[in-house]
Amino acid sequence: MNENVNKSALFYGSCLALITTGFTFSIRAGILPQLGAQFGLSAEQLGFINSMWFLGFPISMVIGGLVYHTVGPKIIMTVAFICHALGILLTIYAGGYTTLLISTLLIGIANGCTEAACNPMIADMYSGTKMNKMLNRFHMWFPGGILLGALISKFMTDLGFSWQAQMWLILVPAIAYAFLFFGKTFPRPQVEGATSLGANLKAMISPLYIFLIVCMALTAITEFGPGQWVEIILGSSGADPMLILALTAGLVAVLRFFAGPVVATLGQTGVLLGGAVFAAIGIYMFSTVTGSMAYVAAIVFALGYGYFWPVMVGSVAQRVPLSSALGMSIIGAVGMFSSSIFQPFIGSWIDSSMTEYTAQGLTGSALQLAAGQDTLQKMVAFPVILIVLFTILFFWQKNAKTARTSEAEKAGTAELAGDY
Repeated sequence: MNENVNKSALFYGSCLALITTGFTFSIRAGILPQLGAQFGLSAEQLGFINSMWFLGFPISMVIGGLVYHTVGPKIIMTVAFICHALGILLTIYAGGYTTLLISTLLIGIANGCTEAACNPMIADMYSGTKMNKMLNRFHMWFPGGILLGALISKFMTDLGFSWQAQMWLILVPAIAYAFLFFGKTFPRPQVEGATSLGANLKAMISPLYIFLIVCMALTAITEFGPGQWVEIILGSSGADPMLILALTAGLVAVLRFFAGPVVATLGQTGVLLGGAVFAAIGIYMFSTVTGSMAYVAAIVFALGYGYFWPVMVGSVAQRVPLSSALGMSIIGAVGMFSSSIFQPFIGSWIDSSMTEYTAQGLTGSALQLAAGQDTLQKMVAFPVILIVLFTILFFWQKNAKTARTSEAEKAGTAELAGDY
């Protein structure tokens, strides 16, 4: 069915598209203070601008998931490139707050198209353990893009380059992925019935899928909450915020590259539960330490959230296969929508903390440090809730596996598929 598909070209094109997404995340995080200063924006306004990145993502993911089997991934990725180009150019030539909202929304739509097209495409090109491995290797390029973007943003800022010059660089991987996708044949679905919207929706109303949706909302904000505000929250911690972002992203990229044996050993739920524990410890450390210890906190935090996104998507692909492209798109959309909702809240937490500590007489770096750490302490709640949810999921799926094993033994079946 997929014999004539150039898997390498499509996979590498997908990775470049995700590098573009990573660039839009880290470079925007790096230039956030410059945008605030140039346009006179409050932290809450910057939060609404950030939220457009996360809001555009789920909009295009849901639409992309609905039309994936009708229009195909090629058209979806064409829309991604157009929106990336328009969003970048509108940001560069922005005249103020409203233009930044629109341009960031377009970039978010482009990033969502990338997820909507590439996740099911990779799941259709590979299967089983190989599918889990390739999804993780695909998703390693989001932190990989963040790493490269963070270093580029730091060095360009240090060398006096404008934020506009940094935005121009995002076009480089965008043009590269468009070139790799051009003229290629794309894969067809492997699971029978996966192209039926009715079958997709029926699979998505299962208790397991709904539970995974709730978990995804919290894993996403755990991952993206601290990272998008790293420059503002950790700017006075005594550590370089963009180096912290680069360190976490680089470690996550390595973790995802070697994810195959880790997931095979611990199982999807075991990986998620362990990640929630490390994420909670990492964010708590961020809220209490300063100086070089902030880099240690970054390592712990990266160990926590590193597998969240690809393993959540892989869980849907493997455990709810009939949900198909729509199911993977919806769960990703929920993750980004959750992040979109919380961005203004995080901005308002920062503003509120700044007001509170200003009233106590703090100023300058001491004020920023206190406000940042107070905000991070509020964020610890996200992974703590996840620890409870993934513990429930672990025993739920363990019992489900035991029940299915008994049924299989009764039927004389020697092998039971599934990773729990």
